[in-house]
Amino acid sequence: MRKRLLQFSAAFFLVAFASLATAQETLRIVTSIKPIALLTKTIAPENTQITTLIPAGASPHTYQLRPSDRRALAEADLILWVGPAMETFLQRLLENPELASRVQPLMPADEAQQAHNHEHPEDNHDDHSRHGHESEHDHGGVDPHVWLDPELALLMAQTIRDRLVQLDPDNKDAINRRLDGLALALQDQEKSLRPELAQLDGIDIFTYHEAFGRYAEHYGIHIAGALTPSPEQTPGARHINTIQQRLRNANQPCLLTEPQFKRDWWQSLTEDVGLTISTWDPLASDIPETANGYVEFQQSLADAALSCLPQQAEH
Repeated sequence: MRKRLLQFSAAFFLVAFASLATAQETLRIVTSIKPIALLTKTIAPENTQITTLIPAGASPHTYQLRPSDRRALAEADLILWVGPAMETFLQRLLENPELASRVQPLMPADEAQQAHNHEHPEDNHDDHSRHGHESEHDHGGVDPHVWLDPELALLMAQTIRDRLVQLDPDNKDAINRRLDGLALALQDQEKSLRPELAQLDGIDIFTYHEAFGRYAEHYGIHIAGALTPSPEQTPGARHINTIQQRLRNANQPCLLTEPQFKRDWWQSLTEDVGLTISTWDPLASDIPETANGYVEFQQSLADAALSCLPQQAEH
């Protein structure tokens, strides 16, 4: 009887130890936005648990942290965000010494330096540059939506890879293979998308706010204007008048709206304008969080833009 008891006890502790080891091996990663979660899911090992702070339908421009978000940050092995030029609501919290060593900004270095320079205009003594800073995008003159550009997103994925390998060196080879797979998938996708998106040449595309620029620049898509320079507030009368005039004079105008923002204030802008309206989602709210999720996200951006073509548009 005693022998059986000892065997049972040994078996119990082995099972308990195995369960504990499994729990300890789980990588707990917190991402600020869904597209970063998609990139992470693409290359992370199977033992990764990803929590995204900003839920579907919310905007990083207006989001406020919940108590559950703060707990997730406190328990995370790694915290991934674009950086202070984007998720301003996180900046002060992530400077906390208890979190700082686990925080990884993902805005590529050159872009981050530009953002820093714009945030400190006193370092730039050129008056013309200062004037440009004041009139540019509300994020400080540098478009922080870097995850939309597949080339920059790959750089972000490389940074994620480096941190994952530090946390889980045993899975280094698997992580690198997955990163290589992402690079090949994006390369193949670009080859197919470029000739399709080239059809948008000559169409004037307007966006809700200045967020589509990274994707548009990568593929050579012309952006004629944005309804508002700042998503946090309704634009002034001068800006509205300018956009109205641009819409009326535009060639085959198409408006890309975003599901995170209400359309109440701008509906009057589009009255009496032969306008095509399409919806794109820079936060990938409806994209499944799978190993192929980021590639699907890129395709969704292309599909939204291609909806502006006359043969696909529904007026």
